[in-house]
Amino acid sequence: MRMPTAEGAGIVRDAKANAERRGGERVERRGRLRGRLNLFQAMVLRWRDLHPYVAVHMVGVAHRLESARLREHLGERLEAAGLARIELDRERKRYEFRPGPAAIDLTVLTGGDDPREVARAEIERQLNGAFPRDGLFTPFRFFAVDAGTHFDLGIAYDHFVAGGDSIAVLLERLVDGYVPAMRGSATWSPRRYPRTYRRLFLRDLGYALRGFGRVRAMAASCRRSMRAPCSIDQPATNGFLAFRVSEDDFSALLRTAKSWRVTLNDVVLAMLLRALAAVVTRRGGQRNEIGVASIVNLRSEFESDANETFGLFLASLRIAHPVPAGIGLQPLAEEVHAQTERIKKEKLYLQTLLGLGWTAMIWSFLTPERRRKLLAKHYPIWAGVTGLNIDALWSENGPATASLDYVRAVPTGPLAPLAFAITTFRGAMQIGVSHRVADVSAETTRRIADGLADQIRSLT
Repeated sequence: MRMPTAEGAGIVRDAKANAERRGGERVERRGRLRGRLNLFQAMVLRWRDLHPYVAVHMVGVAHRLESARLREHLGERLEAAGLARIELDRERKRYEFRPGPAAIDLTVLTGGDDPREVARAEIERQLNGAFPRDGLFTPFRFFAVDAGTHFDLGIAYDHFVAGGDSIAVLLERLVDGYVPAMRGSATWSPRRYPRTYRRLFLRDLGYALRGFGRVRAMAASCRRSMRAPCSIDQPATNGFLAFRVSEDDFSALLRTAKSWRVTLNDVVLAMLLRALAAVVTRRGGQRNEIGVASIVNLRSEFESDANETFGLFLASLRIAHPVPAGIGLQPLAEEVHAQTERIKKEKLYLQTLLGLGWTAMIWSFLTPERRRKLLAKHYPIWAGVTGLNIDALWSENGPATASLDYVRAVPTGPLAPLAFAITTFRGAMQIGVSHRVADVSAETTRRIADGLADQIRSLT
């Protein structure tokens, strides 16, 4: 028998390695998991040790609910996408999507006289339901609220696996094919092992280094900001409510932002600051500013779009303002815009990622109580905002015509006691509000949400 030469063996190894890497997926040596979590994902794992860090999307489907067929359809689509099961090594921050059938957890509810309230209560329940700490599991749960001629389909997911854009694309593929007129549509098989933030830092090293010069200014802003409540002797249970902004009001909001030469996000942040100022108790002294945060999606910085790559690519930017009594919405929006533009231009959101790295280094030395208080004490924020445009993610020939509405809920976590998930879909906007029950009551949350809604309606 002819023995293979060293050169021939090398060619075989290279061919095998290239075959394993097709589609951009990295494959590690035998015995190691394929993907490495990025900085934000690794921090999410630490946060979920304090309380479940689960997010929820829900879409209305204009078709009757057939529970058995829906369960089978969900399993088939997840398995075809390669997302049915994930193996997580929590300690090493590594993971791998494993082939095989999904363990579909589907809760079916009857809408009754008030399907919206049934859905709201189920979203709230899902926000507080933990996934396995590590090992092999399906990182998704589903629920359906039957309203007779149509139903709401919800997906709750362990947030470390993906950002909202990836879940929106996944949910499109899940709805697509269930409605009879759309059966037979192509399945989806995305890339599942994207690059980490290392490449981003190497490319933007100059911005990261220059950002150190802004650390002192950020620290000073944090010292001027009022701290939000953060209880350590009660569970960090999340409550939830949602409201809809009509097509007319949303159009007026877009026109206003354009006429003021600011972004939609800038106007929403300004409105939120004013709504918070109406309920936040000012104690005087040095701390006279209110801090809010906005999620930044870094996908476009180093990865393909959500239709091609599944994952989570987030950072955040922080805005603080004293919000003096009587300040108008336009001047406040313009001042917010000045802050957000500087952050984007100088890529100061890289500071947030560096801060996550610093937090990771000291995390193991802190007690659970100090972990819960760490960010509230040193990086005070009252509310976080995350926006998602479903129309920009769903294809024109997709299930949008068979979908009625789209609602999202995001967890509060230890960063802020309030989280606003703003979703635009078919010319309207849905705002889902999560709150830590121990720190911000449902009544106070409703007052803040009403204050935000009233300001939007006033533009019409």
